[in-house]
Amino acid sequence: MLKLAIIFFIISVIAGYFGFTGVASGARRISKILFFIALAIFLVILVFGVLLGVAIFG
Repeated sequence: MLKLAIIFFIISVIAGYFGFTGVASGARRISKILFFIALAIFLVILVFGVLLGVAIFG
């Protein structure tokens, strides 16, 4: 998911450079959404990993 966010960010930068502002803003919005979804999934997995580690080794 983070890979897709980076791809859409690059598309946004390139489209903005060439003057396609509509495409750039759409790609930026998608990139932002995918980044925050990836961040939320990472945090959930991190919390569950810590809790599981405490339950097993604690």
